[in-house]
Amino acid sequence: MTKRYGLWIDGSWRAPALGHYPVVNPATEQPVGHAPEGAAADVAAAVRAARAAFEDWSRTEPRERAAVLDRAARLLTERARELVPLIQAETGATLRLTATMQLPTAADRFRRYARGAVEPATVPLAPQPVKASPLASGGLIGAAAVRRPVGVVACITSYNFPLVNLVGKAAPALAMGNTVIAKPAPQDPLSCLELGPLLQEAGLPDGAFNVITGSGAETGAALVAHPGTDMVSFTGSTEVGKRIAEAAGRGMKRTLMELGGKGAAIVLDDADEHTLARAVAGVGSVWSFHSGQICTAPTRVLVHRSLYEKAVAALTDYARSLTVGDPVDNSTVVGPLISAAQRDRVEAYIEAARKQGARITAGGRRPDRAPGFYVPPTLITGADAASPVAREEIFGPVVVALPFDEEEEAVRIANSTAYGLYDYVFSADAGRAWALAARLRSGNVGINTVQRHPETPFGGCKESGVGRDGGSFALHAYSELQSLVWPS
Repeated sequence: MTKRYGLWIDGSWRAPALGHYPVVNPATEQPVGHAPEGAAADVAAAVRAARAAFEDWSRTEPRERAAVLDRAARLLTERARELVPLIQAETGATLRLTATMQLPTAADRFRRYARGAVEPATVPLAPQPVKASPLASGGLIGAAAVRRPVGVVACITSYNFPLVNLVGKAAPALAMGNTVIAKPAPQDPLSCLELGPLLQEAGLPDGAFNVITGSGAETGAALVAHPGTDMVSFTGSTEVGKRIAEAAGRGMKRTLMELGGKGAAIVLDDADEHTLARAVAGVGSVWSFHSGQICTAPTRVLVHRSLYEKAVAALTDYARSLTVGDPVDNSTVVGPLISAAQRDRVEAYIEAARKQGARITAGGRRPDRAPGFYVPPTLITGADAASPVAREEIFGPVVVALPFDEEEEAVRIANSTAYGLYDYVFSADAGRAWALAARLRSGNVGINTVQRHPETPFGGCKESGVGRDGGSFALHAYSELQSLVWPS
């Protein structure tokens, strides 16, 4: 028997009026558990609980908030043995990825924002002499800018890293004194539901963290539209993000939107053997890291024509060397996609590219295995830079290789999509790469690496989103600035 979860509202499990829906293991196509179908009444109850808890939690001493988040990190780590298999089963991520990056990264984020809770929230401003006016008498005026909590934050998250993504939102929001209502992605919400009682055990007051779920868009839409939510933090597709932004705008709610991406990895003509090897390994992460289900993935590789054939050969060999299979097998590198619908969508892009004359040098055909929602590592060459496969987010293990002749052409192709989340430049001359980065309309640029820095501001431009989080920037994202002025 698989577990049937309730909604986590006001510190206790609430039976859903609309019943449950199955959460399916993408590798076995069997139920992992049953998630509750949230209704508008459940959303209203969660908002009431969060609003009631806000008054006390927002006034809690920062050191006390820090202690709660620290305990949450410890409890999460202690429960790895039971939580890692759950996360792995509902996401379809490989066991290696789940054990090393899904749960540990979530714990690290709790620890980081435990420290963030005690970061200074006041920016002192130098006193200014002000002349007398009809408004007030003159004098020396002092001032400060102080970060205050926003209020009730709706955190709506994506399916690729459910727990990591949610903690990345909830931890800085709670650190700043906000209360949270989480709405995980419908495909894999179970580990997020488990976070409710864990935070309660860590000492978080009832109502400060709530989790509602649903198999469709209705629950999230009700949460965004509810007048009791003050901010919406969303990670997911651009299409859904636009609808959320429109609804939130009617209530003038603060939004933080981390949306789609179509990352370009530009390999310049001066790339030596070492730099080219780095580029191949970096682009190969599209296949080897959660089957390409990551918005920052370098899914387009733009290679100077003098190196193009060499890069394509290396990438083809790389793709063919990766083991596709059962994600709980330690030899597996590429597991399934999250659902049959996503697999079919990815396959449709590959088939459309084939029909338009592109060449599939690796992958492209569904592996001969059942069950599971598998797509093999796929490399596409000969595609037009303006074609859908080269411009639209696919969110799967698919890379498009495009040649260029001049640096100007590379910049034009890189900037030609609607997205601007994460690009990469590979060059033997880091100074040249730095200068090129300034011409890319992208919120983030990696130079000779696809590694991340956890303290950088993270977010995109164009249709990749609005706002920045990460490091201390997340504390800014989940706070309002209040100016205080007084006579000196």
